Amino acid sequence: MNENYGKTEDEISDLKLALENFEQEKERVRAIIGKIGGVPQFHTKLINALFIVIIIVAGTISIFSGDRLRLLMVELTTVMLSVKIIYMIHIQMRVNHFKFWILSAIEWRINEMTFQIKQLTKK
Repeated sequence: MNENYGKTEDEISDLKLALENFEQEKERVRAIIGKIGGVPQFHTKLINALFIVIIIVAGTISIFSGDRLRLLMVELTTVMLSVKIIYMIHIQMRVNHFKFWILSAIEWRINEMTFQIKQLTKK
């Protein structure tokens, strides 16, 4: 009975250690994702606000101005929207690259574990 208690204590301490390692790894991954655009940073919010202000101002001016200024403001609004779309595509490409990197690392690790299991079964 005492031997089972010792095994249980060892299993509990191993599980606690595994949980702590998992928490550390989770925080590390969260920090990495935050760096690539998973969490909006101040400069991203500032850029978004700047785009919104320019588009609203240019749209408002184009509504209440003469023909010559109206065309210029419509063009400015179109250019700003195009730049924003290009920026969003760039950010999405960074996220996709990160996902590809993660999936490649997982595949590499699975292949490594498969090789180790095959080696163990041969023994």
